[in-house]
Amino acid sequence: MRFKSGLIIGIFGLLVVSLGGYYFTIAVTILTYFALLELFRMAEFKGIKPATKTALVSCSLIIISTYLEVNGILEKGISNATLSISSILICTWLLLQPKPGKIADIATSIFGLFYLGFLPSFWIKLRELDSIVASSHYSGNGFSNYSNLTGFKITLITCFLIVSSDIGSYFIGKKFGKTFLSPISPSKTIEGLLGGILCSIVTGIVFALIFNWNNAVLIGFIFGVIVSLMALVGDLIESMMKRDAKLKDSGNLLPGHGGILDRIDSYIFTPSLIFYTILALDYFKVI
Repeated sequence: MRFKSGLIIGIFGLLVVSLGGYYFTIAVTILTYFALLELFRMAEFKGIKPATKTALVSCSLIIISTYLEVNGILEKGISNATLSISSILICTWLLLQPKPGKIADIATSIFGLFYLGFLPSFWIKLRELDSIVASSHYSGNGFSNYSNLTGFKITLITCFLIVSSDIGSYFIGKKFGKTFLSPISPSKTIEGLLGGILCSIVTGIVFALIFNWNNAVLIGFIFGVIVSLMALVGDLIESMMKRDAKLKDSGNLLPGHGGILDRIDSYIFTPSLIFYTILALDYFKVI
């Protein structure tokens, strides 16, 4: 069951990344919607009462407005304005409740906006990289040396690097792992971490060479290290929250895999770092 579910998830991911556009945006929106439900469910196990409905709508608006913004349909800055306004609405909503919200209610709600709204919106920016480069909305953002680093290619390689890192850390950690990495996740080891980074680097270099990028080895190395480390951070953050809520999985929507958040935790912190790394590499004329 776990293998079948994993295969379906992989095929679905490859399909929506290939299609891009509205399809990719809707897929990211749906995944983060259910992941946010699971996050707030964990919070409720701790007695926290976040502004669930407001946050769910706000996160969806942030992601969708990002797509519309990078394609020139909305003015630049609308998605950031959505984040700010949503934060105000959440605080106002909690303030007007019969029983006023607590600090934890406010913090969890705002964290949900950032964690599953703002950060995932960078997947849209990566996939729509071609539109960002071509759009006058984003003139002055760099990309002066942009060559064949298309949105499809960079999104695809980022996803494969995460998968490669997970596979490498699992198998190498299982065979050679002896030194525990963190009490948050006792199954993770330093050996597994290094194995994941190595596999991610090799995969990054191979893809960079296949795509014929300038300075392919260097770019593949940089992407490999960043993606592997950010995937680990995302995994540990979610493990920390589950541990605090005393839950094994964030949900049970995916047979054999737990919840949506269990599957996408490694994908949350990664896109923003990759996006700004591309800007930096372009600025220093590495790309």
